Amino acid sequence: MSTTAIDQTDAPAEAGAGHPSPEAAARTPSRRRRRTPLTWLRGGGLWNLAFLAPMLIVFGVFSWWPIARSVIMSFQKTNLISDPVWVGLDNFARVLADPNLGTAVANTLYFAGLALLFGFPLPIIMAVLMSEVRRGKGLYSALAYLPVVVPPVVAVLLWKVFYNASPDGVFNTILGWAGIPPQPWLQSPATAMPSLVIEATWAAAGGSIIIYLAALIAVPPELYDAAEVDGAGIWRKIWHVTLPQLRGILFIMLILQVIGTAQVFLEPYLFTGGGPNNATLTVLLLIYRYAFQNSLGGAYGEATALSLMLAVFLGLLSWLYFKLTDRWSTN
Repeated sequence: MSTTAIDQTDAPAEAGAGHPSPEAAARTPSRRRRRTPLTWLRGGGLWNLAFLAPMLIVFGVFSWWPIARSVIMSFQKTNLISDPVWVGLDNFARVLADPNLGTAVANTLYFAGLALLFGFPLPIIMAVLMSEVRRGKGLYSALAYLPVVVPPVVAVLLWKVFYNASPDGVFNTILGWAGIPPQPWLQSPATAMPSLVIEATWAAAGGSIIIYLAALIAVPPELYDAAEVDGAGIWRKIWHVTLPQLRGILFIMLILQVIGTAQVFLEPYLFTGGGPNNATLTVLLLIYRYAFQNSLGGAYGEATALSLMLAVFLGLLSWLYFKLTDRWSTN
């Protein structure tokens, strides 16, 4: 081969070495421009801040500042009337030494356990059954969501009438038709908490059902067809198709329900006031007692201290939950 041929062969390679191809140039990271206050202003940053300002002010005044104020109050002795006195960790020590704290925590865990046992699977079952209905699905959805529309206070007062412990009470009358003797319902420490869980499940299940129904729409129907070809029945379809497809939303709904049940207040406050014999005293109800048990001003320092302890516990629980379920919810 001649020298001329070699030179002609190597020429494109040398040219390519000196001038990268357009593809290589596209892959080369571009140099980021340094942002300065002037470029921020020219890019519309001032207008963005103007649009965000009302929301930031509202959140700051009604959300962030109360949280910061509560943290400060947890280290003070104050009743919002006299001048606050800095006491350090004394509020936390008094809360931990309160004998009612153990009762409140145990009752809250009992309520959460019952609510998760009955209130978590029930909306899933109802949503799956309603998704199989061919006609009247809108009517069933509206009926399922109806308890959510009823004001919570009205619902509790209505159920309080139903829970009348006399033989003429609504629920006791229905039980009498089946030959079951009258139940004390809210009057007995053994049945008071389960009675609260029944009402709370009825009141909250509708929202979960609607969420699950919306999630079921996203499940590809081809998966059900393939399962049917393999001879799967309704329960095998639910176990092998529906639940795996809803895994992400199930994990989210579970932690939301855990947080909600840990903050239960309305039912024990309106139904029993924490009784009978503190059988329905919960953590939030104990916080309420700290803050408002005295007409001249309660122990707001102890109330905010317990609130802060509950918030930290729920925050750590949520973080640990998402760490443990991150791979399970996505695989």
